[in-house]
Amino acid sequence: MKVINYQKELEKIIDKIREDGECPSLLLHVCCAPCSSYVLEYLSEYFRITVFFCNPNIYPQEEYTKRADEVKRLISELPVRNKVEFIEEEYRPEEFFDAVKGFEHIKEGGERCFRCFRLRLSKAAAAAARLNADYFTTTLSISPLKNAAKLNEIGSEESEKAGVKYLPSDFKKKNGYKRSIELSREYGLYRQNFCGCIFSKNERDTSI
Repeated sequence: MKVINYQKELEKIIDKIREDGECPSLLLHVCCAPCSSYVLEYLSEYFRITVFFCNPNIYPQEEYTKRADEVKRLISELPVRNKVEFIEEEYRPEEFFDAVKGFEHIKEGGERCFRCFRLRLSKAAAAAARLNADYFTTTLSISPLKNAAKLNEIGSEESEKAGVKYLPSDFKKKNGYKRSIELSREYGLYRQNFCGCIFSKNERDTSI
């Protein structure tokens, strides 16, 4: 099975954008401010970005609101070459529970997470189509705990359904995760200690 270097694939697209002198639009699904920090710093050099906050998996609602507010604060404070917009999907946690029904007890990193990825990426693809964006992608691959190959596989599948190009990515490459920690410290960003859903929270709590 061929191993794909998604960072190299992204760099090829960026090189073509530079050659053409274009600035395409990108709908960027984000999960939290720390994960967004490096990705926004990096991609805003080449894209006009609309941040898409769609995370029905986050529990409880207070956590969801806190993360959304931190993303908005980061956007207002982070210096970027091209202006970044923000849109937020209505918080519907029941959609997450429906998507992972029957997989509640699967450990983090398995099929439950893949179903959650698909839920959010399908919504991101649909939003990108509505906005006539040139590309869509997600910040999720910046986490060392997230399966970048699976994210890119799902993103490509949802791309075909929605008719919007998926931007390949593995943002943890090129010290992306390290840079996100540096930026989180610089901007005093709230860093959560669990992925987001009640199941990951319970796993965290029982491991303490």
